[in-house]
Amino acid sequence: MRLVSLALTLVMTAFVVRLLQVQAVDAGEYTAKAEQSRYVGHVLAAERGGITDRNGVALATSVDANDITADPTMFTPEQTKIADAPEQAAALLAPILDQDQAVIAGKLRTENTQYVLLARRQMPEVWKQIRDLKTALAKKAGTDPGTVNVLAGVFQDPSSKRVYPNGDLAAGILGWVNADGKGGGGVEQQLNEELTGKDGKIRYAQSGGRQVPTAGSTETPAVPGSDIELTIDRDIQWAAQNAITEQVKKSKADRGYVIVQDTRTGEILAMANSPGFDPNDLSKANGDALGNAALQDAYEPGSTAKVMSMAAVLEENAATPLTHVTVPNRLPRGDRLFRDDIDHPTWYLTLNGVLAKSSNIGTILATGQLGKTQKQANQVLYSYLRKFGLGSPSGLDFPGETKGILAPPDQWSTSQQYTIPFGQGMSINAMQAASVYSTIANGGVRVEPTLVRGTEGPDGRFTPAPNPKKTRVVSEKTAKTLARMLESVVDDEEGTGTKARIPGYRVAGKTGTANRVDPATGKYRGYTSSFAGFAPADKPRVTVYCAIQNATKGSYFGGQICGPIYKEVMEFALKTLQVPPTGAKPANLPVAFSP
Repeated sequence: MRLVSLALTLVMTAFVVRLLQVQAVDAGEYTAKAEQSRYVGHVLAAERGGITDRNGVALATSVDANDITADPTMFTPEQTKIADAPEQAAALLAPILDQDQAVIAGKLRTENTQYVLLARRQMPEVWKQIRDLKTALAKKAGTDPGTVNVLAGVFQDPSSKRVYPNGDLAAGILGWVNADGKGGGGVEQQLNEELTGKDGKIRYAQSGGRQVPTAGSTETPAVPGSDIELTIDRDIQWAAQNAITEQVKKSKADRGYVIVQDTRTGEILAMANSPGFDPNDLSKANGDALGNAALQDAYEPGSTAKVMSMAAVLEENAATPLTHVTVPNRLPRGDRLFRDDIDHPTWYLTLNGVLAKSSNIGTILATGQLGKTQKQANQVLYSYLRKFGLGSPSGLDFPGETKGILAPPDQWSTSQQYTIPFGQGMSINAMQAASVYSTIANGGVRVEPTLVRGTEGPDGRFTPAPNPKKTRVVSEKTAKTLARMLESVVDDEEGTGTKARIPGYRVAGKTGTANRVDPATGKYRGYTSSFAGFAPADKPRVTVYCAIQNATKGSYFGGQICGPIYKEVMEFALKTLQVPPTGAKPANLPVAFSP
């Protein structure tokens, strides 16, 4: 009895010592461990701001979705009473989540955690399939003791998914959102911080993977991102994208772009690329089509750049639209003979006729009058090209945008001194080209292009975008004179842009057909075909610029393949904006003179 009593005393003493240790000495540590095991926390994803056009039409929005999660502790042999619960669960989830079965099973076997992410931003129907399976397994387990609900540890966290309701429309502008919920291109990347918002947090007690309602919770609400209103018009964007897509296919070209700009405000009404991509499904996108080629491609513009040369000649009073220019079939300059796009007898043109017939030789002769020496003329021309925005960012601050290439005049080669006046030997992007014509249309004042009208914060307050920078490039007189000269390109039968005529409207425009540098080889191959202009010519409202790269079927002349696109898009834009014809008669400046 004494031995039994001693043994019991020792056992009880051990119990007392252990209880004192647990409840007094190490109480705080055990309480912390219990709290850590009992409480779980999750991030509450902020809803990404939407993107709309200038009229509030949704271009990018977020819809309800679910992150599919799991608690690995609920897949252990101790919990499920079977050894392969992760594999059984993975076999059921893999076809629903479109993932590898082994990857899912590996996540479900993760140790020392109660939370793993199986799939991000799944549509509600995906969670519904999983939930229905869970319910069916739970019912079967209730009636059949041999059945285990292997999906009991699978849950969902509310999230959101980026959706582009118009498919590939304006994809080059909008960009996309990557798997981590961050902007991966376009406006989504450029304004990611404003769109993203601020994530919140929630922490709650759980038991068996389920929230305990009576145990309380702490929550920091998420702050949604701001909505972005763009300057583009969805309908004009559609017209531009449809027109360029059809012509690129018809010409079997590498790519093409169309830009529509409000000449008064600098706002971009459309910026279309072909080929494009659908940001809803990047898995089917061609890598070469991602991005915004209208801003990222640098190319030699060709004859559409002649308007800048003419602007310099007029502004410097080196000539007038009626100045006589005798244009031979060949012109020796520097180390080569220069020619026009066609062989011809000696032409007797006015300066207006040089622009209307797009004569390279006539342009060289005219710009040669900008200085007493060729070196001085080069410096004067360069100063105007810079003022028109060449060699500088457009002002959009768009991801991946190129500023083109315009070397200082002291670095121009012998041939560049004579090719740059007609648009070869330097490079631009499509936005820069459109901006040149908007500058002329706006009375000689360059307004930096804009793509964002403003933002609307979570509080509903709209904040307009800052006013764009304005720069006087040429005088209003010079701009109006150029507008009349550009009308001759379209209206005069001798002009190269007759296919751009719009019944009832006065149209100013210029064709371009430039030798194209192949980006793959760095050598000249194929052509850049283009057309640029504005309307109404005497009271400008809209600028349209079109360019097509490397047309391989049919004509490659800018007036032939881009002139009709200009007409189609300009007509649509004028009707959409309800711009009436002015009713005034064109200037009809003479193209030629009698020797």
